[in-house]
Amino acid sequence: MKGWGAGHRAVLRDRDLRLLFGGLVISATGSWAYNVALLAFAFEQTHSLKWVGAAGLARFVPALLFSSYGGVVADRFERIRVMVGSDLICCGWQAGLAATAALDGPVELALLFAALTAISNTPYNPAVAATIPELADEDRLVAANALNGTIENLVVVLGPAVGAVVLALGSAELTFAIDAASFAISAVLVSRISVRSRPVDVTEGGTAGPLRQMAVGLRAITESTAVRTLVAYSVLVSFVYGTDTVVFVAVSDAQLGTGAEGFGYLLAGLGVGGILTAGVLDRLASSGRLARLIVIGTALYCLPTALLAVVHSPALAFAIQVVRGGATLVVDVLAITALQRAVSSEQVARVFGVFFALILAAISLGALITPPIIDGLGLHAALVVLGAAPALLGLVGYPILVGLDREAAARLAELAPRIAVLERLSIFAAAGRAALERLAAAAEEVDTPAGAAVVREGDPADAIFVLVDGRVEVTSRGETEAEPAVLREMGPATYFGEIGVLEGIPRTATVTTLEPTHLLRIEGDAFLAAVTAGPAPTTLLEDARSRLARTHPSRRITYGEAAGS
Repeated sequence: MKGWGAGHRAVLRDRDLRLLFGGLVISATGSWAYNVALLAFAFEQTHSLKWVGAAGLARFVPALLFSSYGGVVADRFERIRVMVGSDLICCGWQAGLAATAALDGPVELALLFAALTAISNTPYNPAVAATIPELADEDRLVAANALNGTIENLVVVLGPAVGAVVLALGSAELTFAIDAASFAISAVLVSRISVRSRPVDVTEGGTAGPLRQMAVGLRAITESTAVRTLVAYSVLVSFVYGTDTVVFVAVSDAQLGTGAEGFGYLLAGLGVGGILTAGVLDRLASSGRLARLIVIGTALYCLPTALLAVVHSPALAFAIQVVRGGATLVVDVLAITALQRAVSSEQVARVFGVFFALILAAISLGALITPPIIDGLGLHAALVVLGAAPALLGLVGYPILVGLDREAAARLAELAPRIAVLERLSIFAAAGRAALERLAAAAEEVDTPAGAAVVREGDPADAIFVLVDGRVEVTSRGETEAEPAVLREMGPATYFGEIGVLEGIPRTATVTTLEPTHLLRIEGDAFLAAVTAGPAPTTLLEDARSRLARTHPSRRITYGEAAGS
């Protein structure tokens, strides 16, 4: 059995993922530190809590308003460049904020720089969410998302601590300058990622307006029962997190005797729980019991809120938050992973732009409605309501989740024969089970009568074919344009058509059935996604080189060289 954190270690062995997450840790820590400094600067300049609240809104509201369009940007432009550009622009705004603080400039200007930073940063998270499945193969996707969640929990604890220390030893302008530097360092790291995305636009070639651009992501969420349900659970736990931001202050002051500042102590408990759970999340997810895991995770996050009504020990309250932090990470990571798998690569960043906007809206709603609930019911009754009501809502969705589990199991049983065929092919020997399942789902079964040409020499290459049953003959004119020569016959558990797909060139041979034949047709993009999830299989490249040498000796396979550079 894999030890704690084995999935994290597997993820971090990939250079590109190390660069992605390294940049994220640095910039996110700087951002949390800067948040502390911004609130302190606003209060020092005005001595007004209203301006402190305005400083919080300056960071939060622009992120909420522009998050959906940030996802559009992350789809329409190459994502690594989007992340690097976002980092560099944010670095500039933070430098301006540092200068404002150093010169004792107006707080209004500082809040403008904060708002511009928030807007410029909105494409970053959708780009990260869309890039993770491009860098992590199916077997490591849950672990990669769990590591992303671990980073989010870690910086919640680390960032404010860094900000507080820098403020105590230095000044607000030094904290802003450090945040500017963190964005610059992140840009350098992310720019070194070797994998690049293909910019896409699924809205009338980019001529549609911003609202119609953003609507693509919203439709992708609302039109799928599975996606809609999973997003709803993430929104639910985010709403509860919004209530936490108010409840923690009241509980710390009235119940625990740690004062309003004990808010950070309880918030840190959530972060610690997420960090501890992330190491075993990959193993939990592999059980395949999505319904049970998500509902239990939701209950374990929501119900313990009610316990705070009778808890007076800070240590026990912290322990409760550790449990809750682990539970919410389970819900979020499973939902995000399922979203990445369910949504097409052409829409994934847009979907996550909408997803993060919904999350921010849910947090806002939770924070807004909690004070009047506490005022109306009293703290103890409010804790019970705020703990029990979301947990009951989570139970309502259980039958839908069970149905999704059953559909997934039935689909897997349907794909089993295709998976068995793919497992026997040497080109997919390094592919994990999850990758084979995805490839089998993308395959189309084709029955061809004897004497039919499956592919013709010179035609565009848009797919590869796996021979399940029957026999085919391979012929080619080659570069001499002579009469077609018979190169070989092929039987079951073989494949053809890969050369044109790998190299992006027309078909180099004609393949004709010798008897009724059953084939699996795999689209070129799906095939490339499978073989590029790791190092290019040696067998695939050697076979492709030998085949190409017989038909077109002046050409050579360049795919392996590009992949290794």
